[in-house]
This record gives sequence, structure tokens and C-alpha cells, in this order.
Amino acid sequence: MRERFRSNNITPKKLTYISSINSILEEYSEQGYRLTLRQLYYQLVARDFIPNRVQEYSKLSSVLVDARMNGLTDWGMIEDRIRKPHLLYWVRDIQDAINDTVRYYRLNRQEGQKNCIEIWTEKDAVSNILKRVSQYFHLRLMINRGYSSCSAMKEAFDRLRLSNRKTIILYIGDHDPSGLDMIRDVDSRLAEFGLDNFEVIHVALTADQIREFSPPPNPAKITDPRSRWYISEFGSESWELDALKPGDLERIVRNIAEEYIDLNLFESMVQKEKEDKEKLMELVKNI
Repeated sequence: MRERFRSNNITPKKLTYISSINSILEEYSEQGYRLTLRQLYYQLVARDFIPNRVQEYSKLSSVLVDARMNGLTDWGMIEDRIRKPHLLYWVRDIQDAINDTVRYYRLNRQEGQKNCIEIWTEKDAVSNILKRVSQYFHLRLMINRGYSSCSAMKEAFDRLRLSNRKTIILYIGDHDPSGLDMIRDVDSRLAEFGLDNFEVIHVALTADQIREFSPPPNPAKITDPRSRWYISEFGSESWELDALKPGDLERIVRNIAEEYIDLNLFESMVQKEKEDKEKLMELVKNI
């Protein structure tokens, strides 16, 4: 929805920029995605609307405020992943609660699977994209926001050691010195706690994906203590996960997740879930 709260004079040059912004936002909205500011920035860079410079990122933030406040850009097409209000769940009455029970009825779609699969990422900004996969397959999504904490790793160990199945961690992060080192960090810390029969799989962003999708690069962070190893291995450029198109990232994660899931067993659970919901709906009609 576009709502106007200001009446600023917008220059023709800025109007052209806003038009480019809107074309990208509308394209992804039609696919069911809301972009973060950083994802929008990289899509503008990838399409050669703007150069990949820090100043351009700050400029985009300012232009986007003007565009929305002046009613030129839809408020619902941009999301802020950090500043979220919270309110305890409530219902209007018993019937409302029953309807919610039917609507949200869900079986464990991973029941009987031989692998215990989790999706881990360093980037909260892509969590809504990853949720499309994690929620569909009923996989736990772990958002670390950089390196994981000692407390979070211990909780993960306590959770995973209770499973008698092999643990598969699908890891998604930036292709930069710290982003790649986080894969090693997760692996070594879980092993240090004593977890066995597990595997950390680097799902994205990989060198092969960079060659395939050609996301816009950034300079490697030479201040990062791991930069010497990274530059010797990959050169002076790094790449952020946010630069991938949301659909490409979702497809990558979904395809790899399917390699470790018995899809016939999964589909049978989804079918049972559907049949159970139909039974619940019949019960509700008779209340």
C-alpha cells in the first residue's frame, strides 16, 4: 500500500531512480518476496542502476525514505528484519481458537526420516527466504547473526545429541573471510562439545554459485584477521549472500535439502496431515 505523509518536491532524476526501485520491488512482490534494504541495493547494483559503493547504499536508504513518505513506493514491499514488535498470541473466543487449531494443525513432517536436518545461517536478512524451505519441510532454522555464541552452540549440542539420527547442518553465509570461517567454527565447536555423527554442508554462497550467478563483488575485508588466507585462495574480492536473487537462494537450499530427505515418506506425512485437517473441519462443523 502507498500512503503519503509528506509533500516534498522530488527531482526528475530522483523520480527515475524511484521508478527503478519500484520495478525491482514489484517484480519480487509478484513472486511473494519482500526485500530488505541490502537485498534491494544488490539488485540495483546487479542490474547496473548504481555502482557498488558505500555512498550509494546510504543514498538508497535516504531515497527510499523519501519515496515511501511521499507515497511513491509501497510500504509493504520492504521489510526490516531487526525492529519487530512482539505481542502474546490471543483469540476472540473459543470458536476463534478452534478455527486456529484447524488452520495451524501440523504434523512432524520429518517423522521417520533417517537424517536430522537443520538450516543454519549467519544472516538474519535472508531468514524469510529460508523459512520458505524450513517451514515446508519442517526443519529447524538457526539464525546466528555472525559467529554463534557459546550458549547457542551448547544448546544446539544438547538438542542434537538426543537424536539417534545423523545430523545434517545446511550452512548458508557470505563468501568472505569470516563467512567461510564460520563453517569451520560450527564444525569444530560441535565436535569439541562431543557431538558425533554430524556433517556441516556449505550450501551457499559457494565459489561455483558465484561463477554461475555473477553477484556483484565487494573488496575483501583486509582488516579481517582471516583475510590473508582468503585472498591467497580466492583473490581480493568477496561476495555477500544478500546479492543472490531470493528465488535462486530458495531453489539452492530446497534442492540440497531434498538430497537428504526421503521424499516419499515426507509426502505421506503431508497427505496424512491434509486428511487429519479434513477430519478436524468436520468435527468443527458439528460443534
